[in-house]
Amino acid sequence: MLAVGLPASAAVSATPTISLSAAYLSGAVGGVADPAVTVKIAQSGTDASALTVTATASSRTSVAQTGDVTVSGTGATRTVSVAARGQGYTDLTLKVTGSGGASATTKLHYAASKAVQNAAAARYLTGTSDASAAVDVGGGYVVVADDESNVLRLYDGAVSGAPVKTWDLSAKIGADKEIDIEGATRVGNLIYWTGSLGNNKDGEYKADRDTVFTTTVSGSGTGTQLTYAHAYKKLRDELVDWDEENDDHYGFAAGTADGEAPKQIDGFNVEGLEFAPGSTTTAYVGFRAPLVPPKGGGKGLIVPVTNMDKVVASGASPVFGTPIELDLGGLAVRDIRKNAANQYLIVAGSWAADDNSDPYALYRWDGVAGHTPVKALDLPTTDPGGWEAVVSVPDLSVPGQRVQLITDSGSADLYGDGTEAKDLDHDEWKKSRAAWFTLP
Repeated sequence: MLAVGLPASAAVSATPTISLSAAYLSGAVGGVADPAVTVKIAQSGTDASALTVTATASSRTSVAQTGDVTVSGTGATRTVSVAARGQGYTDLTLKVTGSGGASATTKLHYAASKAVQNAAAARYLTGTSDASAAVDVGGGYVVVADDESNVLRLYDGAVSGAPVKTWDLSAKIGADKEIDIEGATRVGNLIYWTGSLGNNKDGEYKADRDTVFTTTVSGSGTGTQLTYAHAYKKLRDELVDWDEENDDHYGFAAGTADGEAPKQIDGFNVEGLEFAPGSTTTAYVGFRAPLVPPKGGGKGLIVPVTNMDKVVASGASPVFGTPIELDLGGLAVRDIRKNAANQYLIVAGSWAADDNSDPYALYRWDGVAGHTPVKALDLPTTDPGGWEAVVSVPDLSVPGQRVQLITDSGSADLYGDGTEAKDLDHDEWKKSRAAWFTLP
């Protein structure tokens, strides 16, 4: 029996389909090279190039309106990007329309963080908000660790978005909990990574945090591959024993005692790792806590491990060199990185736990004990996130060079709803900020 009102030859067009590569997307007000999502569309019996994709509704127009949505590309694959108007969340309705006027819709759940200083120099690394260490692997790509998991992520540092590759090393290392990775450095094709070595925030000893491990690098840029190499899990204990043998000069035993939080002025917390000038064996272990002496105006602490290569590769007992105390204006070591010319940059910041708005500064140094670091610039603290990592050090003898730094934004309220970034429900909304700074 024919449908009433339709000619016998008429056919009802098939319903199109529309799907997203990710249902959740993060952007920033004033963002440059913000993340986008891929849209797949189809309609049976119709060439995909004849289909149109539009944004038809926004649940919160103060965050983004339909006119702020850009659809690009042709054929079965399109790209959708959003220019944020304001901080917050909105659900954007995306509609595909095909032949015969048939259509289908889907929702894109969008979150926008507020504008930051020098937004043009900012990029957002999504998938985690707690970036804590970074290593340049060439071609603008960087491997980033975070202190909430044992996953290493490869990002294109030139654009905002999700990691290109990930490596979860928990099983290889034998870690049930997070290592609390806080520092990293590269020597040839080997990357050294260190946990904080301290207690957790509640003052409890967690064995997995007492880990230094290495990964072998092959390839570069987007072709980078990482392979687990070795791990050493007693450096904290050895440091405590060494300090006790030297009259408890730095208070390591007290700083690691049960109930002692690591991020105190007299606590115990490692955040920097780099090798001494011209060396592939002597590693500088940089401390966020303690300051020395543990009071306002105290100095930042570095303890050299003169045989770090053998410690990690074969489990040799660490040999400690003469400690280095650095005048960082009352701040502590948050990261330390050098280039092939043995020019160092140190991110100096507070020892405190809640420090996103505390002072930060970038210092130059030559890596020589007894030589005083020189402040290069004060780092902005009005935007979310604490400065945690230097990607690489340019030639500091050339004026106007740029350096890229990365924040740990885990405790930041990115979207204005009171939720810390680390507690957000969707990884696509979690993000750390990478920013370029021109050195004076």
